[in-house]
Amino acid sequence: MMQITFLGTGTSTGIPQIGCNCPVCTSTDIRDNRLRTSAIVSVNGKNILIDCGPDFREQMLRTRLGRIDAVLITHIHYDHTGGIDDLRPFGENRTLPIYLEPPVAEALRNRLPYCFDEHRYPGVPNIGLHEIGLDPFYIEGIEIIPIRVMHYKLPILGYRMGGLVYITDALSIPEEEYSKMTNVDVLVINALRKQPHLSHQTLADALRVVERVQPRETYLVHMSHHMGLTAEVEKELPPHVHFAYDELSVDVR
Repeated sequence: MMQITFLGTGTSTGIPQIGCNCPVCTSTDIRDNRLRTSAIVSVNGKNILIDCGPDFREQMLRTRLGRIDAVLITHIHYDHTGGIDDLRPFGENRTLPIYLEPPVAEALRNRLPYCFDEHRYPGVPNIGLHEIGLDPFYIEGIEIIPIRVMHYKLPILGYRMGGLVYITDALSIPEEEYSKMTNVDVLVINALRKQPHLSHQTLADALRVVERVQPRETYLVHMSHHMGLTAEVEKELPPHVHFAYDELSVDVR
């Protein structure tokens, strides 16, 4: 059995957004309080982290998850990589593998040079970068299929594991990548807000992908406060499409 746990489901500012007093940012509905988007996929006794943003420490403390076996990175933006230094506890007994594209690996080596020095001082994250392309690869016997998506002009990655497809920060999906999204049980996909945005899908954009892929269930992530109150906007969604929220766990067939 595979399970995905949403550690965070908000956009780069999180919700509430600092200094904002809108109805979403002041909502008492826990579903409207969103840390930056990240998730844990648990399968075959292994925990695979997708993205490691600046809220990672808080996310781990509240979920009390004590083990991470590998990390998948979608792209270099800070809201998806800003917590990598907090991976320290998960590399105490071994080098924690992080899978990412070559440009992202280069950027991380520049951002966190102390993690990759030949003679590292004690206590720094013990991480190993594994550069990947679009070919499938395996983590602990689990097949990982990278999916190319476009974050405006920036090529980034989504991932497929079994019946799960996970896509965040996409504006568009190249036509040829849809062949990787057949017979999907659970689709996770970004929907920033209703209004158009330069680099992110709108709610309508995401629903068009859902209509094409036809997954059994869909969970929307990477929402901003401009999306509106979860309890209200969720009424507009078609059957089997839901807003994900922080700490939600979903089984994948």
